[in-house]
Amino acid sequence: MRILLAGATGAIGQPLVSALQQSGHQVVALTRRVGAVVPGAHVVQADVLHRDRLLRAVDGLSIDVVIHELTALGKLPVKHADLELTNRLRTTGTAHLLEAARTTGAGRFITQSMVPGYGYTDHGPRPLTENDAFGRSRGDKTDPAVAALYDTEQRVFQATGIDGIALRYGAFYGLSASQGFVTALRAGKLPVPRGGGGTMAWIHLADAAAATVAAIANATAGQAYNIVDDCPATWGEMFRAHAQAAGTPPPRALPGWLIRLTAPYFASLMIDTSLRISNAKAKAELGWNPYHPGYHDGLAHDFAAVP
Repeated sequence: MRILLAGATGAIGQPLVSALQQSGHQVVALTRRVGAVVPGAHVVQADVLHRDRLLRAVDGLSIDVVIHELTALGKLPVKHADLELTNRLRTTGTAHLLEAARTTGAGRFITQSMVPGYGYTDHGPRPLTENDAFGRSRGDKTDPAVAALYDTEQRVFQATGIDGIALRYGAFYGLSASQGFVTALRAGKLPVPRGGGGTMAWIHLADAAAATVAAIANATAGQAYNIVDDCPATWGEMFRAHAQAAGTPPPRALPGWLIRLTAPYFASLMIDTSLRISNAKAKAELGWNPYHPGYHDGLAHDFAAVP
């Protein structure tokens, strides 16, 4: 198929381009970066927040599937305000990309969602499924991020004449994501709460890309799928494992009050939130299984060739 991939130069976009090409798909890479080069793909330069420019950029293209992987998270978000542009990409950006999908004749639209949309709180020991409440307001500073995730899902589910699918990814690690963690660890800029912090559902970027390719053919319109591995882990466990694999100093353990003061978004995600997520639906319906069932497998694979 001919795939329009928005966010082709981002963290998941890069392995996704390769996975799509290996599956025989043709990739049209949509990016706002002037002069960007995406090997093997036709590059279209446009900012999805500028509707008219986007529609002019895609005019004349014939597309089968649009995949929305756009974020503005070049560095780890520290404050809640650091998510404002990403939230706009998930609301206004999704609306404009849906218009682009109609313009190009695309019949299927896959949007990036994330498991924190279940809520930045402690959900207890039970793994959440796609039937659990998603996108609920809690009356705190995480509401805009949760609302944006809910908004992108609802827009694609309700799009007329387009099969809309949402992939609720876990927290990314592996490839460029892990390199970012390692760089921060080496600089002493990746602390964890004392006690390790809350539990998070994780997914290796290569496995996230593989699940996305599987969703093109196998996902059911109007459905959301949790894309996570089999082994949730605390932030402390994940970052200490990165330090051990890469040979960096371990992350500093800081008191929760200090993290809340200096990195309030991190505190909401790393201290207040505990998420165990079921991937049973994605396994059953997408014909997908994570190649790396847990972070130990993924890190061992990624750092095997590192001296």
